[in-house]
Amino acid sequence: MNSGKRTPRRLRPAARSDRTASPAKKGAPSKAWTGRIAEPTHELVERFTSSLPFDRHLFEYDILGSLAHCQALEKAGILTRSERRALTRGLEQVRDELRENRFRFKAADEDIHMAVERRLTEIVGPVGGKLHTGRSRNDQVTLDLRLYLRDHLRTLEARLQDLQRAFLGQAREHLDVIIPGYTHLQRAQPVSLAHHFLAYVEMLERDNARVRDAYKRVNVMPLGSGALAGNNYPIDRAFTAKLLEFPALTRNSLDGVSDRDYVAETLGVLAIIMMHLSRLSEELVLWASYEFSFVELPDGFCTGSSMLPQKKNPDVPELIRGKTGRVYGHFLSIMTTLKGLPLSYNRDLQEDKEPLFDAIGTVLESLTIYAELIRRLRIRRDVLSGAVGSGFLLATELADYLVNKGVPFREAHGIVGRLVRYCLERRMEWQDLSLADLKAASPHFSRGALSCLSLEGAVDRKAQTGGTSRKQVTRQMNAWEARLAKKPKN
Repeated sequence: MNSGKRTPRRLRPAARSDRTASPAKKGAPSKAWTGRIAEPTHELVERFTSSLPFDRHLFEYDILGSLAHCQALEKAGILTRSERRALTRGLEQVRDELRENRFRFKAADEDIHMAVERRLTEIVGPVGGKLHTGRSRNDQVTLDLRLYLRDHLRTLEARLQDLQRAFLGQAREHLDVIIPGYTHLQRAQPVSLAHHFLAYVEMLERDNARVRDAYKRVNVMPLGSGALAGNNYPIDRAFTAKLLEFPALTRNSLDGVSDRDYVAETLGVLAIIMMHLSRLSEELVLWASYEFSFVELPDGFCTGSSMLPQKKNPDVPELIRGKTGRVYGHFLSIMTTLKGLPLSYNRDLQEDKEPLFDAIGTVLESLTIYAELIRRLRIRRDVLSGAVGSGFLLATELADYLVNKGVPFREAHGIVGRLVRYCLERRMEWQDLSLADLKAASPHFSRGALSCLSLEGAVDRKAQTGGTSRKQVTRQMNAWEARLAKKPKN
């Protein structure tokens, strides 16, 4: 996700910080729109409509956009150089106060945009009132949100790749381990454990492809759309976009201020990521149970019971499985909000941030903790060795043997099915069968059929691209390690 030429250092946000002071209750100045509205805002409405509890997390991006806007206003002849310098110094001071938790919010600061502008005017005087020339909070807020998402989508890409590396490490270490592969949660065929881990690497790669694709639609600059119709000033939008590293501009001001497709798309991507993590959670909960005992979760990622002294609970997988529903809910909430909105901006769009912020935080935290858990996961080789010795996992191998002898597959399927029933009735496993037993089932069986009853052979015969043979799995691991060694282009 290369966003092009680097933004000048003075326009870049520093490390994000959510530490801000609580809004003050008294001493608020008048609203920016009191020229039209004569009656003071009712205190209930003040609390109900304020977005400060969540949109103050955007302060770095709000100031970043304002710094670029100042330069565009100077270029358009709306600000003098001295005015632009004063506003720049003032904005930088506001940013420092917010970063250092010295900023004092006031009751009239209904959102981060007005809070910043109010404090800026306190610092620089009346010239602070010029900052909002040629823009509206409608295009300002969607700019902030796009800047925020650009940063967080890059972080998301890195976290996904870190989890992929964790799976690759486990795959490399356990290439020789064979496990039961399942369909319908019934033992089906033997596969290598490395092949199983690589399935999650593939899932996460699709997730990352969706992240990169969503980034393209996030990375479009809406500033200059005004409230809905554009603005009346000769502001060079392309100049502002270059300062903020946007490769493209929105082309319709109505759509520019009301578009939240990029929020919905991001939440959709996050929902799919959590679906994958929830599938992993389900497997870990099963595999770590006493009934399976295929793996042992690291103690530091589990809890005990307040009553049952023997318990070791898989809390992390269970919580991530549970949090998946929350992220799904956030995706549904934005879709529901957007479905009934006419053009252009409507206050309903204030409801885009809380679900987005919470979903991003949830997914990033889940990916981080899973990467560490997977690295520390202990594989129970002894239990897996016993598990693959039962359950008739090699039934398909016998059927394929008959096919190679000229028996139609459906007929071979029936022959081997009857052999399975024969074994079940006598409480036998494949290794208990003699050549005479096989010949009694079909004259096409010969001594070579017994060689099919080898786990290693069954795995390594799946040698086509995408198969579970050790040769193919090694090739895939080498390719993934080379690919993930390359850092994302940001």
